Amino acid sequence: MADTQYRLEMRGVVKTFPGVKALDHAQLRLKPGTVHALMGENGAGKSTLMKCMFGIYKMDEGEIFYEGKPVKIKDPLDALHKGIAMVHQELQPIPARSVGENIFLGRYPKKFGGLFVDHKKMYSDTEKLLKKVRMDFDPKQHVGTLSVSQMQSVEIAKAVSANCKVLILDEPTSSLTAKEVEALFRIIEDLKAEGVSIVYISHKMDEILRISDEVTIMRDGQYIGTWDAKELTTDMIITKMVGRELTNLFPPKINQPGEVVFKVEDFTSINPKSFRDINFELRAGEILCVGGLVGAQRTELMEGIFGIRSHSKGKIYYKGKELKIRRPKDAIDQGIAMLTEDRRATGIMGVLSIADNISIASLKKYRDFGFLINNRKIENLVQDNVKKMNIKAPSSKTLIQSLSGGNQQKVLIGRWLANNPDVLILDEPTRGIDVGAKYEIYCIISELAKEGKAIILISSEMSELIGMADRVMVMCDGRITGFIDGKDATQENIMELATQFA
Repeated sequence: MADTQYRLEMRGVVKTFPGVKALDHAQLRLKPGTVHALMGENGAGKSTLMKCMFGIYKMDEGEIFYEGKPVKIKDPLDALHKGIAMVHQELQPIPARSVGENIFLGRYPKKFGGLFVDHKKMYSDTEKLLKKVRMDFDPKQHVGTLSVSQMQSVEIAKAVSANCKVLILDEPTSSLTAKEVEALFRIIEDLKAEGVSIVYISHKMDEILRISDEVTIMRDGQYIGTWDAKELTTDMIITKMVGRELTNLFPPKINQPGEVVFKVEDFTSINPKSFRDINFELRAGEILCVGGLVGAQRTELMEGIFGIRSHSKGKIYYKGKELKIRRPKDAIDQGIAMLTEDRRATGIMGVLSIADNISIASLKKYRDFGFLINNRKIENLVQDNVKKMNIKAPSSKTLIQSLSGGNQQKVLIGRWLANNPDVLILDEPTRGIDVGAKYEIYCIISELAKEGKAIILISSEMSELIGMADRVMVMCDGRITGFIDGKDATQENIMELATQFA
């Protein structure tokens, strides 16, 4: 029998994928009106456990008790009917449809005996729901015109519309500003007050300790334990997550910046509201971190340098030679690589294998007679990357979408290293990745700088800027507002430059 103090219990959950035991007798217990944090390294099984709860995956073994009774959850629609809703880490709205249509997708209110959609009722109900989640925008607005945070609010409104009693939030703040995070926390407090049980998956320790009532930690698909959030500290959580103490969050600096190899002069976007009059230099073996608030145009600048965005004026030089970059292929051919900010949207090719994802940017190196792909050479490349970067995967033929976020990111870094670039641009390389995988990626970056690679690292995390930088370049409103030597960088002086609006 289930314990009646819990709204939902999962017991002895086992889930196996080819070559991987994702869940090994995992468990979870949720109380009404509480925020229950679910934590663990990438690949610990958190999202898999939630997908079993939500009916996306079928459990190989295990039981689910809901409101004290054993239940079988057939699919996500069945979960919604039972009062279980999930806001996924990777939002998948229908951009060309309205907010109301997205919220009521698959369960539109009907009229005339179910023959027609009752649009008036749908938009009226949508307006009420948006007010409930403290979002005041037009229910008829196309979702494709909304910001990421607004899309997330639409997903939460969708969950609320189902009168959910259990709400799963998977990395809900990974793309939000500090102000948007506060708005989300207010919504969570409102839902808690109504008795909703909330599962909160995040790698952000400060959020977990602030908003959670209980914390469950998983490791390698297994349940480690559940604790009262008030009893935990950041160090305790990290130790329980990784199974060992992590004394250093960043590797020692082993690189020695050399001569200037890369130079950007008077670089200005074709869009007058984007980056303008950009000038900076980059040394061989240097890690230049780029800081700034959301909207500072850091990503847009790097996409301009890489040929994704157009510029109206400016020059780029490598070792004194001017580079002509009109498209990403030009940048790649001239020794520049770019790891994009959103690995799901613009990085991985989810339906392809690890081998395909690593080799895709350098296939011309692995052709015989100019057109035959040499699979043996590609396999050697993959195995070299797997070993060098500690990628955890059953085989090179495993689909990249089945890997954890940290391992996906390592594959993408491997993709660019296969081209042996001279300049490596890394845009938010550790977003949505746990502390253990972060450290491994920091070590890879540090080793690349030691080898003489010139590295530009964009980050929204202050600790990352301070921990990794030889120099910090700070931007605000499309301009460079200053440079700080890495050893002198502090949160205060970075923020001061990040808020120097014209």
